[in-house]
Amino acid sequence: MSSDFVPPLHANFRYHVDYVGEEKSPVLIIDNFLDKAELLIEVAERYCHFGESTYLYPGVQAMVPQFYAAAMYTHLRHIICNTFNIASENITHSKSFFSMVIAPPASLQPAQSRPHIDSPVNSQFAAIHYLCSADKGGTSLYRHRATGFEMVNDARMIEMKKYFLQEEEDPCWLGQYINGSNKYYEQIASYDAVFNRIIMYRGNSLHSGNISPDFNFDPNPRTGRLTLNTFINSLE
Repeated sequence: MSSDFVPPLHANFRYHVDYVGEEKSPVLIIDNFLDKAELLIEVAERYCHFGESTYLYPGVQAMVPQFYAAAMYTHLRHIICNTFNIASENITHSKSFFSMVIAPPASLQPAQSRPHIDSPVNSQFAAIHYLCSADKGGTSLYRHRATGFEMVNDARMIEMKKYFLQEEEDPCWLGQYINGSNKYYEQIASYDAVFNRIIMYRGNSLHSGNISPDFNFDPNPRTGRLTLNTFINSLE
């Protein structure tokens, strides 16, 4: 495959933007992103080595061929910049990973059970490309009830940490993923895992995968919860 290969858009490509929660943070929703997106599953299955994540991601991840970053840049650059009000020349770099949730609930750390952020920086953006069916669980955004925070920077994280120890002692966190509102977090938006859909949001938005109590922690890229996660950085 040529190094300058760029997968084409799906014929039914479409997108819209939601403004979520009290802070009206933009969420970009793209349906039918790439033509023949099923080939990405084949790439993950045949050519990628999945290993444990070095972050708090509750599963395994693998690097993605460079053509995917080229597709994101070619097809989505202007849409992303318009959605999040950033200049194209301020995008500094991106990185993408195939990801699969396979960590059983009993193995979770408290930080993996509750909603989280990817970065406290307002200029980092996270995109999830679903390469699985809706029954594998989508993604939700949340509000922390005690503080009212939906987006978390360094100062807000200091405030939130005042509540973490007390909240973590509650049995509601033991051996389960959050999947909807509970006494500590309110779900403010939820998006299904529609095949070939991307959702993109600021990396400091509180979010979590929708991992149900009967979730099948399947490590097979063809039949499990395969997503393609991209992180994009821009200058302030």
